[in-house]
Amino acid sequence: MTQLLLKGLAFCVAATVLTSCNDDDNNNGTTPPTINDKIDFSSHSDVPSFAFSMDNADDLDISVLISSSDVLAQSPSFVYGAQPDGAGLMKDPNSNGYLLISNHEILKSVSRVYLDETFKPVKGEYIVDGVGGLTRLCSATLALPQIHGFGPMFLTAGESGEESMVHGINPLGLVSDRARTDRVLPALGKASMENAVPLPKDTYPGKTVILIGEDQSYAASHISAGQLIMYLTNTVGDLYNGKLYALKRVSGNQVEMNMTVGNSYDVEFVEVPNAVNLTGASINTTVNDLGAIRFSRVEDVDYRKGNAAAAREVYFTATGQATSNAPVDGYTMWGRVYRLKMKENDPLKGTLEVVVEGDSMPGTGLINPDNLCVTENYVYIQEDGDSYYTAAQHDSYIWQHNIATKATKPWLNMNHKRTDAAWQAAYNQTGEMRFGNWEYGAMMDISDVIGVPNTFMVNIHPHTWQKDAFLNADGSGTNTNKEGGQTIIIRNVAK
Repeated sequence: MTQLLLKGLAFCVAATVLTSCNDDDNNNGTTPPTINDKIDFSSHSDVPSFAFSMDNADDLDISVLISSSDVLAQSPSFVYGAQPDGAGLMKDPNSNGYLLISNHEILKSVSRVYLDETFKPVKGEYIVDGVGGLTRLCSATLALPQIHGFGPMFLTAGESGEESMVHGINPLGLVSDRARTDRVLPALGKASMENAVPLPKDTYPGKTVILIGEDQSYAASHISAGQLIMYLTNTVGDLYNGKLYALKRVSGNQVEMNMTVGNSYDVEFVEVPNAVNLTGASINTTVNDLGAIRFSRVEDVDYRKGNAAAAREVYFTATGQATSNAPVDGYTMWGRVYRLKMKENDPLKGTLEVVVEGDSMPGTGLINPDNLCVTENYVYIQEDGDSYYTAAQHDSYIWQHNIATKATKPWLNMNHKRTDAAWQAAYNQTGEMRFGNWEYGAMMDISDVIGVPNTFMVNIHPHTWQKDAFLNADGSGTNTNKEGGQTIIIRNVAK
């Protein structure tokens, strides 16, 4: 679970933002006079930010939007639940405010928080609970007609084993539907999934292309490993009759660590026949028989912003894995970020590169990358360092990778304050002190939605912050987790 500030190109999206962080006009990394002067960036929570900037030159302005202990005026019993992960933000069609749709991974739930026109949370409820979620819900993408040609639909991926599926949730749906289990999309496959990311509709006109990360880790008893999966249909918005594909090297070499930084590899997506009728176990076996690349846990996917050509540049993570703090042969241990460049006229062909390598700086460099946020000029890489490798020397970072210069620097860090007794008493009920015990969820560009440039939202999983008051946040009674969660706003983000 970076540098040179380049002027971004305009890529405005009407009234909505996705977890894959849409862009608006950049201004060399500084915030111009506020376009929407109604937005109040004061912290709306009594809980301090759980993250801080690592480079004063970035001039980041961080405030807290919502934390689990906050009491909302119109729904005082609502609890913003544990592990806010994938999310989407949109204008509320019934008011002058906004809607924040968030996965709560461990709760298998999706919350909807209502924000007023000043961007203050005023009400919360659950539109998917632990019954309806079926599996842990990790990353997500809010699909919209003006961007993807279909929706609105909150595509949230299930990650609890190889039979998990993607859900298609109406972000405006009824609370009474929260326990429904019939909103899964079998045509998008069955796998231990992390995100399902549709490319913009202009990327391949007349088609819907959805890229899916599979978070399968290697096991000696299992034939498969993590995959990059594609769902492709020649009917825009058809999520039931398309075909499923898996990424392979043209050479047939399946070994992840046989690819190295500085080289480009020809790749293609190969069809998984009759995938809609296969079990997840059968799909796993089939993709291996087809020669698909065996990645170590593909946890998130995002595309470059700017225009149709840019969107064919896709980034994804391989989180990495180890056995007894030693690498597993053929797989990344510390994690990697890949770049897939898709052909203009054929989404099934392209080239693949390793652009950030964690194994080259064990413990001090990249540690277990999870979520991604790609803008026009940068890749923001969010770590999930809770594998607790003994060589790890820092907490979970967000790294900023400059696409043009290839420079990568730590950009955001977790605010653990290990020597502050009062802080530990308030936010570390487990007493856990190892590096990496908190992680990030979604990072998304909310500039277009709220009308304030260079403004992003970041979700945080402060795993050690545990209170009985946070139990059963979704009301389903299906989970005993009592962690808190937090969402922060960051301004002056370079795009």
